[in-house]
Amino acid sequence: MSMSFDQYMRDMVQPMRDELTVLGIQELRTPEEVEEQLPNAKGTALVVVNSVCGCAAGQCRPGVAKALQHDVTPDHLFTVFAGQDKEATAKAREYFAPYPPSSPSIALMKDGELVHFIERHQIEDRSAEEIAADLTSAFDRFCR
Repeated sequence: MSMSFDQYMRDMVQPMRDELTVLGIQELRTPEEVEEQLPNAKGTALVVVNSVCGCAAGQCRPGVAKALQHDVTPDHLFTVFAGQDKEATAKAREYFAPYPPSSPSIALMKDGELVHFIERHQIEDRSAEEIAADLTSAFDRFCR
């Protein structure tokens, strides 16, 4: 019995999803879930735009994991998966203006407003430690 390409992709990306959900990060899979959560998240919210892109995403997820070990973290943790949950990702990106779409990327919001954004080009040439340092510095600034 052969597996469809969609099923293959789902199986392939599941570990990439799990890498974030195991940290307590809630997946937003539909535009409705994004609309329900992002504008209404009181306090601070981290939104990780996950991606299969190996080089950048490979450092992004561990960087987020490391940052979440910090003593100050956002009140809410969300993720959308670019290329997989396309409509949800497009909806989330509406909150990241004026930044152009990029994945992976990481947004920090406060009371529904974007306060810090890490674009793909700021992820791909950096180590997980450098990404975590960028995030923890933003956490210290906006999440206290």
